[in-house]
Amino acid sequence: MRYNEPSPGPENLGEREETMDNRTNADSVRRLPETLNVEPRIKPAFDPGFRPMSLACLNYLKAVKDSGKGVPLRIGVERENGLISKYETEVLPSDPSAAEATMIFAERIVKFLLWSRGGWKVYFHGPQDVGEIVRKAYSPRGRRAFDVDLMARVYEKEFQVEIVGPRDFPESRESESALGGHMDGCRIGFDLGASDFKVAAVKDGEPVYSEELPWTPGERSDPTYHYENIRNGLKKAASRLPRVDAIGGSSAGIYINNQVRIASLFRSVPLDVFNVKVKDMFNKMKAEWAVPFEVINDGEVTALAGTMSLGEKAMLGVAMGSSQAGGFLNDEGHIPGWLDELAFAPVDINPEAVADEWSGDRGVGANYFSQQAVNTLAIRAGIEFPEDMRLPERLKKVQSLAEKGDGRAWRVFEDIGIYLGYAVPYYEMFYEYRNLLVLGRVMSGTCGNIIMEKAAKVLHEEFPGTESRVRLHLLDEKSRRVGQAVAAASLPKIE
Repeated sequence: MRYNEPSPGPENLGEREETMDNRTNADSVRRLPETLNVEPRIKPAFDPGFRPMSLACLNYLKAVKDSGKGVPLRIGVERENGLISKYETEVLPSDPSAAEATMIFAERIVKFLLWSRGGWKVYFHGPQDVGEIVRKAYSPRGRRAFDVDLMARVYEKEFQVEIVGPRDFPESRESESALGGHMDGCRIGFDLGASDFKVAAVKDGEPVYSEELPWTPGERSDPTYHYENIRNGLKKAASRLPRVDAIGGSSAGIYINNQVRIASLFRSVPLDVFNVKVKDMFNKMKAEWAVPFEVINDGEVTALAGTMSLGEKAMLGVAMGSSQAGGFLNDEGHIPGWLDELAFAPVDINPEAVADEWSGDRGVGANYFSQQAVNTLAIRAGIEFPEDMRLPERLKKVQSLAEKGDGRAWRVFEDIGIYLGYAVPYYEMFYEYRNLLVLGRVMSGTCGNIIMEKAAKVLHEEFPGTESRVRLHLLDEKSRRVGQAVAAASLPKIE
């Protein structure tokens, strides 16, 4: 998802052209500690400096095991309503020779947990010096000030990192609500997109109506426009049902307790107006309709739609579009309510990897699984674009070249497949999933097959254990066109 803030600002963040100064090369990894500097067997043609997080972490954990002196590292992240996710591993004991590798390893774990689970508070139990480094990095003036500021805004609490002893480390507390997969009764579902939004009426699990309605939400500064369009869409769907028992919706952005915290659909709305008229827009609709009403991130509903289409559970969904979106369904087929914003989660540990223009961090998913990645790799491959050509058009050009057999364009998508193959086992460190659903504009046509075939090759040659546990899925265009709205309809549980 693209993080266009609800306050005024540039409309095309995420579309900066890659420059020579921001390119990676084989020499750029020389500053990486040896324990983390693991070269992949299958190398991206246009990114020789790529160092997968998966290989770095596996090699570090092997060093810990081989030492026989592993020290416990426990990290908890607290989000809304006192919910806490916990992660446990081991690190090397305090030693000057291992200190840098341990600090990088621990900080990257915290980063991934924040963006996969979400949270305003980090509980750290481990080596004191490592905890202090993490606390300094995740402070208002630290290296991760972007993460600190955004998490504070999302959860409306001052961000904290607390170093605690074993007795003060909190117990895990996950949501007990079961979002998704409820198909009883008469339901309305909607999916809010940038150029159109979809509505569907569903009766006892069967869609009886669906429609795509055009709109231009990103250009509108008056939230009345958004409210009236959504409400009219719901009324259209309601007219096809004998009654309405529940309403579910999805949209790009971050939603907590049905509140809009950050969403690109409202980027033109001034911040003061946003706080008054947008933030509780869906809770207002919930009160008007007086039925169970749930709105969540579109990445999560994408994964839900995949589960409903494929009949599989334990599903991690990854969408490669203008940025990277994610969503997760557990082994019971329900959404646990995590943040799942994998665009900011690290996948490359190279200290000179491409920097994300929002956070300033390097090696995060948005630059590996998106139109931005295609643009970066295509430029390195020598494919030329007019300066004023936007990313969607650049993507189409590279896809067209690949379809015609252009070797440079073909290798661009192979490189993305290599990135994906090495990310799959890293995601396993944080998600208990058996199925990976990949979709989005980058995955269209032949290019999606190129990506998936290369990812499968990486798993087969580097990670046979992961290959035996995780299945890769690619849905066709027909399966995902209106299914998102139907899946969103299943979100609320009718009491």
